Amino acid sequence: MAAPEPAPRLAREREREDESEDESDILEESPCGRWQKRREEVNQGNMPGLQSTFLAMDTEEGVEVVWNELHFRDRKAFAAHEEKIQTVFEQLVLVDHPNIVKLHKYWLDTSEACARVIFITEYVSSGSLKQFLKKTKKNHKAMNARAWKRWCTQILSALSFLHACSPPIIHGNLTSDTIFIQHNGLIKIGSVWHRIFSNALPHDLRSPIRAEREELRNLHFFPPEYGEVADGTAVDIFSFGMCALEMAVLEIQANGDTRVTEEAIARARHSLSDPNMREFILCCLARDPARRPSAHSLLFHRVLFEVHSLKLLAAHCFIQHQYLMPENVVEEKTKAVDLHAVLAELPRPRRPPLQWRYSEVSFMELDKFLEDVRNGIYPLMNFAATRPLGLPRVLAPPPEEVQKAKTPTPEPFDSETRKVIQMQCNLERSEDKARWHLTLLLVLEDRLHRQLTYDLLPTDSPQDLASELVHYGFLHEDDRMKLAAFLESTFLKYRGAQA
Repeated sequence: MAAPEPAPRLAREREREDESEDESDILEESPCGRWQKRREEVNQGNMPGLQSTFLAMDTEEGVEVVWNELHFRDRKAFAAHEEKIQTVFEQLVLVDHPNIVKLHKYWLDTSEACARVIFITEYVSSGSLKQFLKKTKKNHKAMNARAWKRWCTQILSALSFLHACSPPIIHGNLTSDTIFIQHNGLIKIGSVWHRIFSNALPHDLRSPIRAEREELRNLHFFPPEYGEVADGTAVDIFSFGMCALEMAVLEIQANGDTRVTEEAIARARHSLSDPNMREFILCCLARDPARRPSAHSLLFHRVLFEVHSLKLLAAHCFIQHQYLMPENVVEEKTKAVDLHAVLAELPRPRRPPLQWRYSEVSFMELDKFLEDVRNGIYPLMNFAATRPLGLPRVLAPPPEEVQKAKTPTPEPFDSETRKVIQMQCNLERSEDKARWHLTLLLVLEDRLHRQLTYDLLPTDSPQDLASELVHYGFLHEDDRMKLAAFLESTFLKYRGAQA
């Protein structure tokens, strides 16, 4: 018979269980009840100015998020600039890119002695880039060149997007502490809110925003001109160059807990064996900001740029038009494929042609590749035109007021951030034949199924219906034209058959 467990061990386990239960306690809810703040505090890297960051639950999508709080003790000054604060956060909610930590929602709370701005951001559970590099260094592993190129491309993709906004968004605090890695290898830039918010705040409200340069160990990420001239995109390019150097060598040794010296940076640069990589990093670290290239042009540098394969281009095309196809189209197509059939053939003079058969293709790898492309790990930013984001822009008002609010200031309306991957539509005549009944099924990228029904009026157009769905937060803005075209073809098909 097994001996009984020692009482102290059982007591320790019970204490851990009690602590875990305490951390999952709900401390507060958002006005609409969707976001639930927990007791457990989280560290999402160097997020300057935040008084507290807690783990929270998105009860609608069932995922963990971060509950961020900014505290303002001068309530009178806060009230005077409340409208400006709301405008700034409305702009930040619109920043939507797969390589940028998403700001989902914000609201203001003036019920306590200290006014607060509360905002919900995406939770990246795998930690910061600095943490990852330290673990890799501890295991005595060198950085894989392919992973380095993939990370640099994703960071530049995000910077190119920010710098193409109108006006350009300067990150201003890009370090290995504000870059995060998801479990699937996707890079996410955080702390984008900080520079916009701190620059837009009036002087009497800037006390909650601490200076980025308090962290001595991160001073080397800032260019020589930082703080002496007006911020420009070149500030981010210098910081990116330092991140790229740190990714390549895994760690730039600091002098104890103080800042990294110029000698340590020089040693790290000289340790790079790849001349293209060294030249790439050096052009980012040019002391003259006018000589630093743009994020978009760096994507074409020979160390990163490659002509995208037909496989990658086809995957992007497939995902872009996936809403037109059944959900399990890949599985159904692969079942019907003759594995002995020739997939491709390369003619060779005076020799038999080189053939590839379907049996040599792993369909499991194809599904994984499509998922990676869908998640943004292989962006096509090299070929994409710049996409300026017009700021500011007012969000659409909510269709109805939330009945039960937990904090006094109502939340702004939540626009849809998920893309549609599949659309299905059905039209049926009403019994009196006077109108059409529309049933629309939308499958979003997180596999959420959204079914909508509507009685069509003679004056309804596909464009108006698509715009209304965007307005009320049922559809992502980027899917507006797709849905309008899809509805138009459906209307022609059904109404033409009844004519």
